[in-house]
Amino acid sequence: MGLGYIGLPTAIIAAKHGVQIIGVDINPQVVEKTNQGQLHIVEPGMQELLQEVITNGQLKASTTPEVSDAYFIVVPTPFKGGNHEPDISYVEAATRSVIPYLKEGDLYVIESTSPVGTTDKMAKLIFELRPELQDKIYIAYCPERVLPGNVIYELVHNDRVIGGMNEVSTEKAITFYRHFVQGTLHRTNCKTAEMCKLTENSSRDVQIAFANELSLICDKADINVWELINLANKHPRVNILQPGCGVGGHCIAVDPYFITAEFPMESKLIATAREINNYKSFWCAEKIQNAMLRFELEHHHKPVVAMMGLAFKPDIDDLREAPAKYITTRVMQSCNNADILVVEPNIKEHKVFKLTDYKEAYEQADIVVFLVAHTPFKSLPYNNSKIILDFCGIYKK
Repeated sequence: MGLGYIGLPTAIIAAKHGVQIIGVDINPQVVEKTNQGQLHIVEPGMQELLQEVITNGQLKASTTPEVSDAYFIVVPTPFKGGNHEPDISYVEAATRSVIPYLKEGDLYVIESTSPVGTTDKMAKLIFELRPELQDKIYIAYCPERVLPGNVIYELVHNDRVIGGMNEVSTEKAITFYRHFVQGTLHRTNCKTAEMCKLTENSSRDVQIAFANELSLICDKADINVWELINLANKHPRVNILQPGCGVGGHCIAVDPYFITAEFPMESKLIATAREINNYKSFWCAEKIQNAMLRFELEHHHKPVVAMMGLAFKPDIDDLREAPAKYITTRVMQSCNNADILVVEPNIKEHKVFKLTDYKEAYEQADIVVFLVAHTPFKSLPYNNSKIILDFCGIYKK
């Protein structure tokens, strides 16, 4: 259930390993493209695998579920309200849509990132509507652990945490994942598995916040943060991450709120890390605006500004929660008639931004703002005649 950035690759990899898959999505265009063997996301190597499993009949897409032996919920979990409260309505809607098809012996698994206790809530819903299935089906939570851009390898080779509602459910889920996962499958209960997913991404968020806070300090102290981190990491027990223009994506920028919403008094460090990483994007936007004002005062005309990158991380097309997109929008809204060139080499078009080729934008710009460290950008020669704001370490020296 769900053919997005995780659901579709999981369906393809499972199909490639001999599992008969029905991929369900509420978006008919996604279903149509998938059945035509066309990948609607950007993921290296996945297009060829999709065409293979569609052609040999191992995978087909549909807008409605069908009777199966196992049901996997891989849908978004956004926010609701102004306090970043997790919204599990998509998980519930997907669950309700499969309940009529469940039968004795079936496996039901949630992969969607979820607040602690979600699996228990969905189990309660299933048994309220289908009481005859109590103790007759297997229910588990198994979060995904993949890096966009390397999904094919990581879906197969990464360890997985399998948390069943009981031991037999855990074993049933493990039996399924062994079809294609070569990494170790770690047994636990569903609540611990839910918390494990949130913990992994919150840990990353806190570590990135440290790097971003360092970058703010170094900017004020006139120190090259990239050199500083490189030197500090020579210590055998230090491994500082790289700073950026914030934190994005539908995991690290989102999952910590699932903890802070439920445990506000106990999650002070996690909450502060979120504030730091959000502030870094605001800070970057202000730095750009100030550079534009200085240029106009000195040259008596508005600058041409190239905003390099929109995705939430290098070399992907995923713009969800992307700080670069927020920064670009904020800068564009803050100035009238500014000549701003928006660059994102991993997408062909965007509904809001008119996109410019990265080489052309770099050539035309007076101010070049590197927001995402896309590989093509690293081939651009440093130009002393331009004002370069490098928030992602394209030119670390």
